[in-house]
Amino acid sequence: MENTLLTGDFLLVSKMAYGARTPMTVSIPFTDIYVPGLNLPYSRLPGFMDMERNDIIVFNYPIDTGPVSAKTNYIKRAVGMPGDELEIRDKWVYIDGVREERAETIMQHYQVASRERVRLSPTKVSDAGARIVQSGGDNQYIINMSEATAAEIQSWDEVSTVQPFILPEDYNQFSRRDFNFSRGFVNHDNMGPLVVPYEGQEVVLTPENWHLYQDILERYEKNSVRFDGETFIINGEETNRYTIQMDYFFVMGDNRDDSEDSRYWGFVPEDHLVGKASIIYFSWDGERWLPRMNRVFNMIHG
Repeated sequence: MENTLLTGDFLLVSKMAYGARTPMTVSIPFTDIYVPGLNLPYSRLPGFMDMERNDIIVFNYPIDTGPVSAKTNYIKRAVGMPGDELEIRDKWVYIDGVREERAETIMQHYQVASRERVRLSPTKVSDAGARIVQSGGDNQYIINMSEATAAEIQSWDEVSTVQPFILPEDYNQFSRRDFNFSRGFVNHDNMGPLVVPYEGQEVVLTPENWHLYQDILERYEKNSVRFDGETFIINGEETNRYTIQMDYFFVMGDNRDDSEDSRYWGFVPEDHLVGKASIIYFSWDGERWLPRMNRVFNMIHG
């Protein structure tokens, strides 16, 4: 989530914002110890606000094993809400065909060329708030930075061009529609369009879209599914129709080219939602061994 959140930030997370979950396991408080195999019926208490697109949320990492509430906590930005038609084109997120604005803190890779026989100083790049990811011949660099930092580096005398580094649509011979959560086929710069699943949505399962819904049916909604490449048997019945049982969200990290998120492992189920990140109450710079006092009590904005 850099640079929206930094390593060493300590956060307050409001579990009440979207509604607190009732206990999902029998466990020892403040430990990771729980009674295996004993899962309690899930429900969510009323919250005092609805989640909005681009909220920064904490959730249990969906593809972890074990009970939901015992899974690792992750934090990302909710870019896709239930029912949204989401598409990623050349790194930009589109919702229902409309391009979304980006937060100023969002980082991504840029391709930078320096002038002939001039090398960029890694220290100068770092001091500008950027990081050289790769340097090669012909004075070419891949640099991770924000849009504002890219504009600053473009103004340097030793720099000739700065442009976003974007994977082509046919990257690895897979188009934007051929991504696959379960097999790792993904072009994270171009993806979709896809509809973020929502409670009550009836989907028609096909061999082409099974990768979208496999975890939903089997992992999150606990159905028994057999698929032989052509025919679906769901809970003993031959059918290719299924009604989604809860809402799902599509999340992305703000450090867009260094984030393992929904582009790779799929949707976040509603019952995995922990709460809304609200305040940085302390921040520690592990490299300098000093507190970052300018971040203490900063509000976390979407």
